[in-house]
Amino acid sequence: MIFSVTKDNLHIGLQIVSHISNKQMNLPVLQNVHIKADGGGVVLSTTNLELATRVRVRGKVDKEGEFTVPARLASDFVSLLPNDRVDVSLGDAELLVVCGDTSTKMNGIDAAEFPLIPAVETSLKVEIPAETFKEALSQTLFSVSTSEARPELSGVLLKFGNGKLTLAATDSYRLAERVLPVEFSGERKVIIPGRALQEVSRIISTLRDDPESGETVSVQLSETQAVFSYGNAELTTRVVDGSYPDYTQIIPTQFATEVVVGRQELIKAVRTASLFSRTEICDVTLSVKPEDKKIVVHALEASRGKNTASCPADVKGKENTITVNYRYMLDGLSAMDSEGVSVKFIDAMNPLLIHPNGQAEGESYTYLVMPIRQ
Repeated sequence: MIFSVTKDNLHIGLQIVSHISNKQMNLPVLQNVHIKADGGGVVLSTTNLELATRVRVRGKVDKEGEFTVPARLASDFVSLLPNDRVDVSLGDAELLVVCGDTSTKMNGIDAAEFPLIPAVETSLKVEIPAETFKEALSQTLFSVSTSEARPELSGVLLKFGNGKLTLAATDSYRLAERVLPVEFSGERKVIIPGRALQEVSRIISTLRDDPESGETVSVQLSETQAVFSYGNAELTTRVVDGSYPDYTQIIPTQFATEVVVGRQELIKAVRTASLFSRTEICDVTLSVKPEDKKIVVHALEASRGKNTASCPADVKGKENTITVNYRYMLDGLSAMDSEGVSVKFIDAMNPLLIHPNGQAEGESYTYLVMPIRQ
């Protein structure tokens, strides 16, 4: 195997694939990146047996071949090379890398030991605008459950239907839902592992400035797997087995109180009050009185003291109070980019609902926080 690539192209490729390499004593080759040089360029692949990433790097191939080397080591090493051409050749169970005045031999494992990444027979394919999809992921992924007790909550629900894609995630304490318009007429539901979608988001960020990446992410689904393609990169993941709970049942449709308030002002008020919340509970209390035309956020911690912060608001409905986890509140507010938000609640025992103001037609974002019951 003999090939030449630019340092930047090789570094970007290794950045994309090196994140999912897995340190396993039983199968050391899972720590490695599989490097294959063929007529079309150089293909880098990694897998942890749950996820697999593959990226094609532009380069000049003089001799075809394949080999594996430690993924993290290769990525860190290439990042420190001078911005020059990188010449790679395969010796006796080692990779010779030459760049400028730097010459390195990197030990590895024969490519025959690397797990086969089979092609996926897909039954559905949808193109989604890459930046819109990345934004939707940033608004939902933080609500994915980290507990293994309910595996179906460890992923994001992707629901295709009626020309829309709905992404939903919940850990039972909060819920995030984003709706996007897509050109797809059928109906399909699938749960994608949160870890896989984090990698998809990272791939979009890494390749967004590459003119060859295009403007859309391709999503392909089979019964047991999903494939996400963007530019020269591809990620394959198993889907989560099981049925996602019908979360729509917990989203209120009628409210006793609605508050329209500046998003940044509310973030600042919640952050200020949070300094005096109880560490183990992270509680802050939101109070509104229609005649005061403001929302008040306060917290009390016996050893530190208490704080009351408020911001002007338009209030409709009756006087109301609710206590919530300030971390959950801030996650949702920070995921929005609107100037104002609508905060709706029924009473202290029911969920709090937040929407950004001025949502585009065909799109919507809903964030729900369960109350802390005193």
